Amino acid sequence: MRFRLIPLVLITLLTGCSALQPSGSMVPAVSTPSITLPLVASWYNGQVYYYVTTDAWPRNMAIAKGANFTPRFRDAIPPRPKPPGLKTILERIYTFPGGEQINIIPSAPEPIGPTSNNRPYSPVWQMMEVRWLMPEHRQELKSEAELLDAEAEGWVALTLTEVIVNCAVVADAEGNRLPGSQLHGLPAQPR
Repeated sequence: MRFRLIPLVLITLLTGCSALQPSGSMVPAVSTPSITLPLVASWYNGQVYYYVTTDAWPRNMAIAKGANFTPRFRDAIPPRPKPPGLKTILERIYTFPGGEQINIIPSAPEPIGPTSNNRPYSPVWQMMEVRWLMPEHRQELKSEAELLDAEAEGWVALTLTEVIVNCAVVADAEGNRLPGSQLHGLPAQPR
């Protein structure tokens, strides 16, 4: 009885791999389901990059972003002050709660996809809120360097929050994107 199950299991396993057909194969490819997620524009080093938000902590942020509530993200927040040399998976994402401009991200995959060599990139971000202290100096900030310069001038204040989000960079304004993905019309460019 035991040996009769092995061929059935083997056939089942082999059939499950049938979606991975080499090009030119005579076997019809299995339809792959897809999902559409909204792209969010952000600045990275003066260029527009797009990401998708899939997970967030705390719950109110997950609700606001239409994302999965991820309680374990709370565990990613390092103790404050952060001990020197402590490495974490977290990057910062700079948000403007007043809606003055799109977010700024400090890293992105370069190039987008499996050949990225940007070691600091992580899609797991801790939210840093940016508030303008001197509205007369308000301008579109297009990189982390410009933002930190504005902070050094006293034009903006940065506040680290405990919000953690998973926001994978999937495309840029030039049309580069994850392999196998489809990009349907880029959103209008920010200023």
